[in-house]
Amino acid sequence: MNRQSLVEQIRQKKSYLCIGLDTDIKKIPIHLLNEPDPVFSFNKAIIDATSDLCVSYKINTAFYESMGVKGWETLEKTVQYIPDELFTIADAKRGDIGNTAAQYAKTFFEVYGFDAITVNPYMGEDSVRPFLEYDDKWTIVLGLTSNPGAADFELLKLDHHYLYERVIQTSMKWGSPENLMYVIGATQSHLFSDIRKFCADHFFLVPGVGTQGGDLQQISAHALNKDIGVFVNVSRAVIYASDKENYAREGRSIACQLQQNMLTYF
Repeated sequence: MNRQSLVEQIRQKKSYLCIGLDTDIKKIPIHLLNEPDPVFSFNKAIIDATSDLCVSYKINTAFYESMGVKGWETLEKTVQYIPDELFTIADAKRGDIGNTAAQYAKTFFEVYGFDAITVNPYMGEDSVRPFLEYDDKWTIVLGLTSNPGAADFELLKLDHHYLYERVIQTSMKWGSPENLMYVIGATQSHLFSDIRKFCADHFFLVPGVGTQGGDLQQISAHALNKDIGVFVNVSRAVIYASDKENYAREGRSIACQLQQNMLTYF
């Protein structure tokens, strides 16, 4: 999906909501466990209930990989079920030497057909370059994350700059706002304005709203650019809105509330 199509979808729906299908089989309603593929049945219902309210779905691959071959089959069915006009993100956080990275890129872009993948830039440009070589695909580099461990490395000072700033500024040279995004955690909203000063045009994937405590209003006030330029990801607050048979309806209610709160910014 190219940038123009992405921006058009955001403006048409008046939404920059991304829903995380980080589905844990231990947390889905118990009645689904009788289904042939409980996780897919769960995902399907969530997608049916929310696809008109969001512009993207993010699949954390760890929740599927942990189920072995069956999990990969569920992941593939889920990606295929998501409507074509919605942006699909493989939250896989891959990062390895070039020839290995090329295989990861082939896996998620060619085999499974994702629009984007999250990557860890620790090993440098050659570990990210293979992902950027695909047309109309997006590489989402970990920039500044929400977890407490961000203080261990990302928030270290180097020559009066934080390490995460160096990572973003350096990696911006590898791609462009047409194929490169950044993960910026929602709990770091006090730094969004500073990041936008040197990274004005790139899209941000912003996880951590809802259960993790990120604030949609703060993000929207400080992170949006002329094209909106943000995917606000919400996972648990939507998909686990209920543990009963009404889970999809309750999830839609939360997603609708989030989308309505976004209308102010269009």
